[in-house]
Amino acid sequence: MELRHLRYFVAAAEAENVSRAAVKLHLSQPALSRQIHDLEEELGFALFERTAKSIKLTEAGRAFLSDARDLLAKGDEAVHRAKAIATGSREELHIGYAPSPTVKLLPAALRAFQQRASGVRVKLHDLSSEEMLRGVREDKLALAILVRPTKANLRGLRFEELAKEGLCLAVPPNHPFAKIRSVPLAKAAAESFVVFNRADYPDYHEHLQALCASAGARLKIAEEHDSAASLLAAVEAGCGVALVNESMACIAGPRLKFVGISPRPEPLVIGVVWKLKAESEAAQQFVAAAKEAIKTAGAER
Repeated sequence: MELRHLRYFVAAAEAENVSRAAVKLHLSQPALSRQIHDLEEELGFALFERTAKSIKLTEAGRAFLSDARDLLAKGDEAVHRAKAIATGSREELHIGYAPSPTVKLLPAALRAFQQRASGVRVKLHDLSSEEMLRGVREDKLALAILVRPTKANLRGLRFEELAKEGLCLAVPPNHPFAKIRSVPLAKAAAESFVVFNRADYPDYHEHLQALCASAGARLKIAEEHDSAASLLAAVEAGCGVALVNESMACIAGPRLKFVGISPRPEPLVIGVVWKLKAESEAAQQFVAAAKEAIKTAGAER
């Protein structure tokens, strides 16, 4: 069995049509069909159920598809790693992140990782939650560091908790709440909110709606924004208040006041997401380094 046989099989399985797969692979249909038949003969079982117009994976084929993808990913990783050594270049690890909840976590994790894997260059991508999940699924990102998505949004992905972050209200300095340390949830829920946009941050919306509902209020949205910077600017301009993580104070500085909520909402769970069965050695090292950095920071506090 050769890697090309696995590539042909995966392409045919994903296209569910030999003709379409052949076009994608720049092969003739008879040549691709022959290669797949050769693979089935070597394995000793059928991978596809065939009809005149389409093909469908057998139960054994479905099981083999997952492992075939893993083997191809490992093969590509081995080639990239060896090529990096041969050319003197460095391996790259692409990581998506959300700036506001990772503002304290990420620098310490990066420092710890570089001590473990100095030959790997980390490339960071500032993206929305939906963009990060899509990037991991499409293998454009090895990892993503973000607030824990819902179970539905984690389909086919793995999430591992790294830290928890408290929630508070961001208000302009002239707001009545700015003069108190904590505001009752019922009063907070009655305010108009500046929020992250629903399309890119659906879990944020669900969380905020549930919080308002628990106080018997309906969420009132003043504005939607696609970044932390624009959201904070809108709050500063008096457009509304915002529910944010406590680390947002590091970004905003003295421009805004950050007020607690009573009773305290459940904290955000921040962690790392990666594709099931597709974690590279560098990605494993990064997760281990992040845990080590957080543990050390906790001990120092």
